Amino acid sequence: MQKRQKMQTAVKSVPRGTAPHQVRIIGGQWKRTPLPVLNAEGLRPTPDRVRETVFNWLGHLLAGDWTRIRCLDLFAGSGALGFEAASRGAAQVTLVEQSTPAVRQLEAVKAKLQAQQVTILRADGLRLAQDWAERAPADAASGAPRFDLIFIDPPYHQEWLQKVLPLCARLLSESGIVYVETEAALDDDPAATWMSEWEIVRADRAGMVFYHLLQCKHGQQ
Repeated sequence: MQKRQKMQTAVKSVPRGTAPHQVRIIGGQWKRTPLPVLNAEGLRPTPDRVRETVFNWLGHLLAGDWTRIRCLDLFAGSGALGFEAASRGAAQVTLVEQSTPAVRQLEAVKAKLQAQQVTILRADGLRLAQDWAERAPADAASGAPRFDLIFIDPPYHQEWLQKVLPLCARLLSESGIVYVETEAALDDDPAATWMSEWEIVRADRAGMVFYHLLQCKHGQQ
């Protein structure tokens, strides 16, 4: 297990309530490709510089081998995290998004990039995770998928994380990684019992955005 590391980054986040008209893919085969961002409530794409830091962390933890990685983004939004992973060679990327306009935009980006490894699902991320998690304990015939990397970047101040994170423990492969973006540091609340099964492997802050990489303390649940 990697030891937790904290670093301080002088990066300003996008102010709440606003969003850039586009972000860009940082690395891989589609490096510098712009991704349009809808002007929609709650849509808050991960800033370019934050993604650069996060994917540097992931590259180290994965030893640069993206070709075996299956990714899930439960709140895809602009698709910045998922398309970044696909650009770097991830074997499979599943983007889950409930907003119809956002799904149409994700599909347009997928077509433009010819990203055959990307699957886009119009669904409620929480309900889909619940369905998969209920089937996960069964054998492989259950059809419940397993992922090596799960992105969780939901709207703030709606208590999504404490609902979704326990489900993700049942969807991860052994030694899988979860990326979490929040409005507060995850280790600030000792009463957060839903964090008891998780170790914070990496953590940092950019303006008002806190971002973390997590792993289950006891491996696959």
